[in-house]
Amino acid sequence: MTTAPLRSENDMRAAEPALTLPIAVFIGFDSREAVAFGVLAHSIHRHAMRPIQITPLMLSQLGTVYTRARHELQSTDFSFSRFLTPYLSGYSGWSIFMDCDMLMRDDIAKLWQLRDDRYAVMVVKHEHVPRETVKFLGERQSTYEKKNWSSVMLFNNARCAALTPDYVNNASGLELHQFKWLHNDDLIGTLPDRWNHLVGYDAPRSDAALVHYTLGGPYFEEYAHCEYADEWRAERDAMLYARTGNV
Repeated sequence: MTTAPLRSENDMRAAEPALTLPIAVFIGFDSREAVAFGVLAHSIHRHAMRPIQITPLMLSQLGTVYTRARHELQSTDFSFSRFLTPYLSGYSGWSIFMDCDMLMRDDIAKLWQLRDDRYAVMVVKHEHVPRETVKFLGERQSTYEKKNWSSVMLFNNARCAALTPDYVNNASGLELHQFKWLHNDDLIGTLPDRWNHLVGYDAPRSDAALVHYTLGGPYFEEYAHCEYADEWRAERDAMLYARTGNV
């Protein structure tokens, strides 16, 4: 297996038009952590230097497109619906998916500029082996190859046509999250790891662009003091701001 050279954000930026259509972003939504979606969306918009179109993946809005029964190992509502992103994008152009338990710390356009037509999907290729067996709200922690690769995905939608609603509704969890729907792993491109920094696992870094509270976000009491918790609360407060008076 040959590995194509990883393109830097600076390399891709030079070829990007000054302004094109909005960047399509899909975010997983779970009612048990609804505040996470709102804060993440606010952080994306606040840092962005071009238009962004954000769609929450809410099961209540997917109707008969998503009919899959909830699995006992499924820790969030969007564990599998995330793979409908290419379908919801009309299998056209590129789209970004990300979990809701994240915080954007940089311009998402820099992530968008990394898309590469040689690949069907692009991810941060973590070597993540969880140490714990339980995570937020008592959910079971699962361990499998390519763990957390699917928590941030840049989809080259036309090359992901295998992800039909029928396939997403019936494929096994491992088939989906281990990208068995692709012909081979050569179609999975590599993103810089700053675009999916795993809080509590990865060593702290000042240049983390997208931090992932994979064990549980600061909106849960038991994780209120985790890494980047203060930044998350500051973002929440900025989202809730409303000017009062004439000052």
